[in-house]
Amino acid sequence: MLKEKLEGYVSPQVYNEVRDKLIELTNKTELYENEVEAIISEVIRRYRSSMIEPGEAVGTVAAQSLGEPSTQMTLRVFHYAGLREYNVTLGLPRLIEIVDARKKPETPITEIYLDDDHKYDEEKAKEIARTIETTLLENIAKGVSIELTEMNIELDQEMLSDKGIAVETVVETLKSLNIGEVEWSEDNPLVIRILFEEEVDYVKAEKIRQKVLSTKLKGVKGIKKVIIQKRGNEYVLIAEGSNLEELMKIPGIDHKRLYTNNVFEIERVLGIEAARAAIIREIKNVLDDQGLDVDTRHIILLADIMTWTGHIRQVGRMGVAGEKQSVLARATFEMTVQKLLEAAAMGESDRLYGITENIIMGQVIPVGTGMVQIYMFPTLIKPEASEEKEGSEQ
Repeated sequence: MLKEKLEGYVSPQVYNEVRDKLIELTNKTELYENEVEAIISEVIRRYRSSMIEPGEAVGTVAAQSLGEPSTQMTLRVFHYAGLREYNVTLGLPRLIEIVDARKKPETPITEIYLDDDHKYDEEKAKEIARTIETTLLENIAKGVSIELTEMNIELDQEMLSDKGIAVETVVETLKSLNIGEVEWSEDNPLVIRILFEEEVDYVKAEKIRQKVLSTKLKGVKGIKKVIIQKRGNEYVLIAEGSNLEELMKIPGIDHKRLYTNNVFEIERVLGIEAARAAIIREIKNVLDDQGLDVDTRHIILLADIMTWTGHIRQVGRMGVAGEKQSVLARATFEMTVQKLLEAAAMGESDRLYGITENIIMGQVIPVGTGMVQIYMFPTLIKPEASEEKEGSEQ
């Protein structure tokens, strides 16, 4: 009975989901046949009532549905507290970041899930965290002094142990910089001395100092800090920064669950469909965090508009609004005279298919009943039909 009633209204996937839910419900509770029929009828009624009617202005409805609640958002950030501290952009600034299609988010965050061999062991999770966190020489240096002929670096034993870096690694890295002769003794392993080939002035000395302190010793490029969180019975790494391509190559990381809020990086590494899913997830997370209830279908429509061309476009003059087919629709957004002159120079024509351009022309807009057009051809009426009509009137 369910199949007969839902056939033609829903996809096979929706039908299977409804069927499974009903089976689960009937197994949990004892229902009479008429009660099951009543439930099925109510499911069908609610499903049909949720369907979009032909001619509905879905774009306008979605824009209002997203725009009105966003005016109530607060300008705040979420604060991560742990071994290290950093902030995550949320609320209105984050929503603007997404719809403006910013190449890099202000606070890129990556959630790194581990495989079965590592996610239950805190020590193994710490090992991977040390491997991927970018460690610069300044992170392990206790003190640095520079003169015109030499530079002395004193290392911090506690930080060396915490980062899992050997002094030999630091020495080899400094030698690869080719800024002078590197001296190091096992008698005093925490002090490294660099002798310059020639005397340097104060400006050059400061440049050398900055170069040495910013030298990368280990880690994945782009990953600045990593904290370990326990979620349920597994450990998850939260990293500040993003580099999906490199993180996927590291043993111990579950690459299938790896996620970042950097939508453009997801597009570059995983493709446009993954980027579309990320846009939907990110917008929904922002709204849910603010306690705002927006129908997911409106968010999906926005994500579709931003990604249907195969690349991510912003909702603005350089994207969706600025790339409309209609000349008049583009001109009403920004730079009216410039858009009209460009269209005239290129010999563009406007077929008046959209809403904005028909409003400008004072015509009926193609929404709701305005989508229906009636064509009548009086010359095609058969003479026999006319004669029969006259006979019936007599």
